[in-house]
Amino acid sequence: MKGIILAGGTGSRLWPLTKTTSKQLLPVYDKPLIYYPLSTLMLAGIREILIITTPQDSKDFQNLLGDGNSLGISIEYAIQPKPEGLAQAFIIGENFIAGDSVSLILGDNIFYGPGLGRSLTQITSPEGAMIFGLNVAEPQRYGVLEISEGGQILSIEEKPINPKSNIAVPGLYFFDNTVTTRAKLVKKSDRGELEITSIIDSYLVDKKLEFRILQENTVWMDCGTVASINEAANYVKIIEQQTKFKIGCIEEVAFRQGLIGYSEMYDLVKSLGNNEYTNYLNQIIMNFGQRLLCVVVMNQYS
Repeated sequence: MKGIILAGGTGSRLWPLTKTTSKQLLPVYDKPLIYYPLSTLMLAGIREILIITTPQDSKDFQNLLGDGNSLGISIEYAIQPKPEGLAQAFIIGENFIAGDSVSLILGDNIFYGPGLGRSLTQITSPEGAMIFGLNVAEPQRYGVLEISEGGQILSIEEKPINPKSNIAVPGLYFFDNTVTTRAKLVKKSDRGELEITSIIDSYLVDKKLEFRILQENTVWMDCGTVASINEAANYVKIIEQQTKFKIGCIEEVAFRQGLIGYSEMYDLVKSLGNNEYTNYLNQIIMNFGQRLLCVVVMNQYS
């Protein structure tokens, strides 16, 4: 399975903050916003990732993340000339997908929760499409599911004026290898966009759509406004201070998942300079070294 991060758009709701930079490069507490969706794909076991962004922002993303080699993954880049809806991602990414299954995550979405990575790794080869549902206070801001009493999806509607439920579809989707063909058949909506709900609806018609309600302890944050990005930053700050673990730390994810070894992690941290972020990563290296030493000593006396 491959992964796509959609990090295009103008970020107009965040102006003037986004007048000179991408929304997904803005800081959310101690790291750029793009780190969070990237870490989610990595936790899902996805190693080939395409970042779709604007012509003016592409070089900044490349300067930040490079080709992904230092993280043990592959990162490619593609340009979205102008934002024309989420379904456009699969048309832009057709050559990258190359007939594989694919996950799409929105570049301004943050997911966090115990066991999230383990649950996502179970969705490696979807037979159709897999989406998630979450109860929200303002469903009219999102794609909304209509669910039967038996728990079956009856319909999905993008940003309805009168939502049929409070169950929104967060910006994380898993599709089989027919998604590109389906995306090409999508016609622009009344909003003038190629809606991802049209793709999802095609899977529903074919009875190839599954959905899961995200666990109550899973947090989903959509950082589309100044208020929401500040709320996300405060949440990350509180969790990290309470747990002493970082959210969305791509270097730690790469190391703990075995994508990079001890020496690669050491070189990576060294390249990031001396700061609070690298102090955290250095502590991870030290803890690993101490455990490794204990294993060596125990083996000598066993």
